[in-house]
Amino acid sequence: MNMAELQRSSRLKSPKALIACILIVGIAGTVWAKRASIEAELTGPDHSVANGGAKPAQDAGVPVTLASARSQDFLVNLDELGTVQALNTVTVHSQITGRIAKVDFTQGHMVNKGAPLVEIDPQSYEAALAQAKGQLARDQALLKGAQVDLDRDSKLATQHAASQQTLDDQAALVAQDQGTVQADQAAVQAASVNLAYCRIAAPFTGRVGFSLIDVGNLVQPTDTTGIVTIAQVQPISVVFPAPQDQLQAVTKALASGDVPVEVISEDGKTVLSQGTLSYIDNQINVATGTINLKATFANADDALWPGQSVTVRLGVSTLKNVVQIPLDAVQHGPDGLFAYIVGPDRKAQVRPIKVSETGNGSVVVSDGVKPGETVVTDGSYRVQPGSLVADVRQQVATDASPATAIASP
Repeated sequence: MNMAELQRSSRLKSPKALIACILIVGIAGTVWAKRASIEAELTGPDHSVANGGAKPAQDAGVPVTLASARSQDFLVNLDELGTVQALNTVTVHSQITGRIAKVDFTQGHMVNKGAPLVEIDPQSYEAALAQAKGQLARDQALLKGAQVDLDRDSKLATQHAASQQTLDDQAALVAQDQGTVQADQAAVQAASVNLAYCRIAAPFTGRVGFSLIDVGNLVQPTDTTGIVTIAQVQPISVVFPAPQDQLQAVTKALASGDVPVEVISEDGKTVLSQGTLSYIDNQINVATGTINLKATFANADDALWPGQSVTVRLGVSTLKNVVQIPLDAVQHGPDGLFAYIVGPDRKAQVRPIKVSETGNGSVVVSDGVKPGETVVTDGSYRVQPGSLVADVRQQVATDASPATAIASP
């Protein structure tokens, strides 16, 4: 053994060197154990709960919205596209020839029945009436004179002082004057009517359109455009088609009383106006297989306008105590319709269902769901058979309650 090996051997056998090696090994072991402990805490199943975090998603369940099946009455509706029509529409024409002297209506505004619309210059018609009255007075005087002569000739004829021929001629003259007076009376009446036509009034309460003629223009009965149009919009009508296979149900409902009809918005959620069914057309449209119906609405708020296209909802019948679930709970699969049913274990299971009616955001389930059972509505695309689910609304309420308690005095 050489000198270097002897020196190295002596160092290893030194007590200080041995103690140093033991300390190094101990420190390394302690560090490794601490690291393993930290990693176990970070990766362990209870780490998030111990540190105040949320439980993993697989423990909380798939977030969905739940709803309960309910048993109640269901109104069977027909949703169809319809057209709003004025209850009555008229184009105002002049019945005489004359110049427009005054326009009394405001375009686009409501007018009441009998309210003045237009005044035609009455001067010529006032003169015609005065002339007819004068002619009547003249002929009435002639009739009176002829009647006096007839009375005198009658007395003379009884005394054989006048011939029968004279008496007959005078009687004929009286009859002629009577006919003339009757004609004059008719002429006075005609002149009075023409004078009344100088003032045109609204035939019913309605909304006037744009003026088709201005002050100073000459109007006559042969004009095709007219003066103004009036539409009766309070009440107002809506005409819409119904499938011919629903005709018996509609007829039966109409015979039993008022049939409710609603005009709804394009999103199908907001009711614009409510009315009742008024008439059923007398013939089915062979080309479309439908029959036209007409409903009447009070329209006090002017929600409906003539010519407007609307969605009409007609209540045909009422189903008593039927099982209903939200429309969003109905899913389409390769084997037909189904819904996710959630039991007490909060697990979703596929349940085939049969739907008989749909409307107002709900469906009538004729088979597959019982009253009180829980179904998945929103969030069903994340659910698989057997998935654990959690009601989002209930979770939100639970999370909000501590904050509410803190905020309250």
